[in-house]
Amino acid sequence: MTDQRDDAFSLRGRHALVVGGTRGIGRAIAWRLAAAGAHVWANYVRDQVHADRLQEEATSAGLGVEIVRADVTSPKGLDGLIATVSSPAPVSILVFAAATGVHKHLDQLTTRHFDWVFALNVRAFFELVQRLSPSMPSGSSILAVSSEGASHAVPHYALVGASKGALESLARHAAAELAPKGIRVNILSPGAVMTDAWNVLPDSEARLADAARRSMLGRLTTFDEVAWAAQFLCSDAGSGLVGHTLVVDGGARIRG
Repeated sequence: MTDQRDDAFSLRGRHALVVGGTRGIGRAIAWRLAAAGAHVWANYVRDQVHADRLQEEATSAGLGVEIVRADVTSPKGLDGLIATVSSPAPVSILVFAAATGVHKHLDQLTTRHFDWVFALNVRAFFELVQRLSPSMPSGSSILAVSSEGASHAVPHYALVGASKGALESLARHAAAELAPKGIRVNILSPGAVMTDAWNVLPDSEARLADAARRSMLGRLTTFDEVAWAAQFLCSDAGSGLVGHTLVVDGGARIRG
């Protein structure tokens, strides 16, 4: 006899789009959703090597993952992406894991930096939700991946943190508007995970050591822990969560 509790976590029959889905946290989420039975479109824009690697490994594992290249900050890229993922069935899971940033002191940042960061981290999510939600069936889920910088001041993180704060606010407002249509919108906020993004910071080793120290688990958050949380939020098991921010950081934020 099938355990209904297990079925609640299943994503069989779902069609998922993971924006920023071929590297780092996005890749881990794309893999986990596919392993739970979803057909996953993993979007990327530049890194062909990582995209090809994900496709090869997913195919070898028998997972339903397809790679789609598109710049979601351009009208042409957005149009092409939506046309691709809307057939043969509408998207029922949207995970927005794409992000970019400029890590400088506030007085070194320019309006060009501002426009570039917000174009991807906020506006692209806004446009994707606007374009995809009308065709998403009842029971669908939208997930915005945020970060600690949305609510905490982090060195050299002003624009990224501000954009993540805006992303979270936008997601909460979308949650209020889309819930009556049966679409749940939530936010996933991971702790420090060992991604390539750390490579651009000169003090990355000290920051990672501090993150591990603040965690009550005494270590960094893992990709799998973030991905399992994403599956929960996108599945029927998370059906009671709407407009919620789920923090996965080993309790680090409790310590400030």
